[in-house]
Amino acid sequence: MNQKPDAIIIGAGIIGCAIAFELTKRGYKPLNIDKLPAAGFGSTSNSCAIVRFHYSTLDGAQMAFENYFYWKDWADYIGPVDERGYAKYVECGFVILRNNDPGEQNFINIFEQVGIAYEEWTLETLREKFPIGNLHTFAPPRPIDDEAFWEDPTTPLTGGIYNPQGGYVNDPQLATYNLMQAAQANGGNFLFNAEVVAVRQENGRVSGITLSDGTQIDAPIVVNAAGPHSFIVNRLAGVEDGMQIKTNALRREVHHVASPKGFNFNEKGFIFSDADCGIYYRPETGNNILVGSTDPECDPKEWVANPDEYQPHLTDQLWKTQVYRLARRIPDLEIPSKPSGIVSLYDVSDDWIPIYDQSDLPGFYLAVGTSGNQFKNAAGVGHLMATLIDAVENGQNHDVDPIQVKMPYTSAVLNAGFYSRLREINTESSHTVLG
Repeated sequence: MNQKPDAIIIGAGIIGCAIAFELTKRGYKPLNIDKLPAAGFGSTSNSCAIVRFHYSTLDGAQMAFENYFYWKDWADYIGPVDERGYAKYVECGFVILRNNDPGEQNFINIFEQVGIAYEEWTLETLREKFPIGNLHTFAPPRPIDDEAFWEDPTTPLTGGIYNPQGGYVNDPQLATYNLMQAAQANGGNFLFNAEVVAVRQENGRVSGITLSDGTQIDAPIVVNAAGPHSFIVNRLAGVEDGMQIKTNALRREVHHVASPKGFNFNEKGFIFSDADCGIYYRPETGNNILVGSTDPECDPKEWVANPDEYQPHLTDQLWKTQVYRLARRIPDLEIPSKPSGIVSLYDVSDDWIPIYDQSDLPGFYLAVGTSGNQFKNAAGVGHLMATLIDAVENGQNHDVDPIQVKMPYTSAVLNAGFYSRLREINTESSHTVLG
């Protein structure tokens, strides 16, 4: 570091790096601090990196659609990079399987309001596009020790909703590295293998942080983008009691399984939202399928009190639950004898909608509750947070007069107050990873 930072960002995941880049574009010289050895090594690296637009709220869909254009424009947005190159957006299309759930029409209504392209697929079209699928309804999702889990379904699905622009980012850690490089090119700095143990205050305002080795770094602005550790950082800053919505760490698993023999899921598959089975799945490298949970009510949640101490290995129960649900949908799926997948933590807010906000401590800002459904939104979140920080530092009271953020690609004006720490629980939210 060759200069004193004017903003410290705690965390160098994709959200923290995006905020850093956007702050540098406004003249700030931020310093990102992370306890891990490189950018994007935490929960970001384990993200499924899916880009989708079906959110339960209009604001959520608008933000997601805006970020589609960031991914399509990624190289120009980032600027020059080194020999590692750019993360790539794989636009394979996204399918929501339909079973007459009332929420399906809500997605369509929001798509039309935002201007998101979609097609309504009949069951016949779905059968043509997804020939390996069992197109009956298994709802409601059940645990595998429920006898009804194994019953043969008789009622067909009603079709699908297809978003042709949906897809996924092929390398989430590389995408984060790209953002780090872009921030560095504009004057940002990064400090790794460094743990923040105190958030210091002076005269009623944040004044900097203290590291575990005793080093003190001063800055008039501190941003909490600490992912699953965000609630710990909020407690260090003494701001958690002033938050109506809080965050916690949630242990999650996603699993990998080979595509059925004779079917190339990488070339012919889509990303599927299959709430009917309680799962989502997408193509994965090597003609594999990645499968995760949509948080059906029957599945217990494993909240983690200490993000540095949790079970990092795949569990047989969750492996079987998610993979057998996928096998019900894809009958020719071969169940491997050895589990394969990823264990990580999500940073989850009380209503699964993130918090992008100021705090009760002047100069201390929140970009938390982001895991599970905000990877896709990182660049747009960076723009929103940098706009918010700049406005508040120049005198606007965001709690009273919420900042309105014009997005650069769609020109949508987003009300940053939607993400307030002071909001009531959003009843429109799915209260799941779908947001």
